[in-house]
Amino acid sequence: MGVINYSWEITSVATPSGMFKALVLDSDNILPKIAPEVIKSVEFIEGEGRVGSHIKYMKHKIEALNTGSFYCKYAMIESDIKFDKIDFIVEEMKFVATNSGYVCKMTSEYHIQEDCELKEEDIKKGKDKVMGLYKTVEEYLMANPNVCA
Repeated sequence: MGVINYSWEITSVATPSGMFKALVLDSDNILPKIAPEVIKSVEFIEGEGRVGSHIKYMKHKIEALNTGSFYCKYAMIESDIKFDKIDFIVEEMKFVATNSGYVCKMTSEYHIQEDCELKEEDIKKGKDKVMGLYKTVEEYLMANPNVCA
């Protein structure tokens, strides 16, 4: 098994606390409401993890959660998507305040099966979907600033 690391950043004018709450802590209430075309529901079956998904079903295992520093690390361990190349994915995200909002620093570890190649275009497709969700959440928070105050 090999590991491919991919890092990227998302900037926003929303507050880091609001985005962290919407995407992690209160995702079960917020994400299905503002993105029903991609997220029907979020159900927590174990632990404190609160991360939504655009896939029919997905299980994440929260490995670390620090609400004070807006940090979350989780592994996608199960999904209805048939992984023909990937065993699991570990995601880390940290929201850092800036003068005009925040930067979300994302790191993804793709644990790929032996003798498989994961193409950059496959990673980009996933990144584009995440970017779309972040933009939807940002727009919602800007229009409703008291939701995650």
